[in-house]
Amino acid sequence: MKKELLGVIDATTYHEDLEDLLAHRALAALPFAGRYRIIDFVLSNMVNSGIRSVAIFPKMQYRSLMDHLGSGKNWDLNRKRDGLFFFPSPSVDFDGNKIGSFENFAANLDFFYRSTQEYSLISNCYTVFNMNFRSILDWHSNSKCDITEIHQKDGGSMEMYLIKTSLLIKLIETRNETGYTCMKDAVNDIQSLYTICNYEYDGYAVMIDSIENYFSTSMNLLQSDVWKKLFIKEQPIFTKVKDEPPTKYIKGSVVKNAMIANGCLISGSVENSIISRGVKIGKGAVIKNCIIMQKCVIEDNCILDSVILDKDVKVEAGTQLTGTAGSPFVVRKGTQQGALMNS
Repeated sequence: MKKELLGVIDATTYHEDLEDLLAHRALAALPFAGRYRIIDFVLSNMVNSGIRSVAIFPKMQYRSLMDHLGSGKNWDLNRKRDGLFFFPSPSVDFDGNKIGSFENFAANLDFFYRSTQEYSLISNCYTVFNMNFRSILDWHSNSKCDITEIHQKDGGSMEMYLIKTSLLIKLIETRNETGYTCMKDAVNDIQSLYTICNYEYDGYAVMIDSIENYFSTSMNLLQSDVWKKLFIKEQPIFTKVKDEPPTKYIKGSVVKNAMIANGCLISGSVENSIISRGVKIGKGAVIKNCIIMQKCVIEDNCILDSVILDKDVKVEAGTQLTGTAGSPFVVRKGTQQGALMNS
């Protein structure tokens, strides 16, 4: 029988250090690299690894995540059999930072009973990486492991676990007897009856858990060697397709070392920055070392340096906003920044 994988993405995590960017969205739906969401990476990796059934377990603020994923069409997961499944948490009380919460899985145990895949891959939703899980499955079965935890080379756990689906069901059903609340508990029990193995991944991987980490990881994408490690032709990262016109560059605009998505109107200067879809940058505006999310409007003669603008932010003419690489200036979604407010 061909070994098949069931994908399970735990999207319940909430990092307080990302609070300014998570007020209106789940961490999994956090925009990244101009046109992607964080969840696109693990979801694309699963699809590229031949996984055809993926369950996503969110906790709260998941409207934007559902809108982004839709039926799963952009990941070839809109299928009559298997496909993409969405299981919102029945409770907001449990600890969402425990990846693979058995209590959350238990509320949807019928899904696991009906699954035909022999193995399950349980993953967090906030790691930026490009990995083929098929090689890990082969290594796992050849090593006769009960549970394999994926680790970064010379680093800690990536909070990803490979396990037989039948054993996962057993761990869920016996959680009250064993005291295991999540996959981490099962892996870290020194008296465990199971064979626990560590698989070392030596590729590029960053777990997004703070504003500073999000900012630095984004800025690193402007380095070609980092970009090539993450965006691999043979293993593409898929995302929601939006049909928009190309960006228009007005005469006199200047762009250096920047990533600019479709549908923008650039009249000013952009350097070492990531600009998402539909952004408007006015004449005489200077944007350096910034992350500008979708449909922001930056009016004439603004100066922004080391700034993160969430979606739909308007920056009035003549405004200056300045942060640092270690502490970027963050403007929350849908707000307005004016020259008088920041003088």
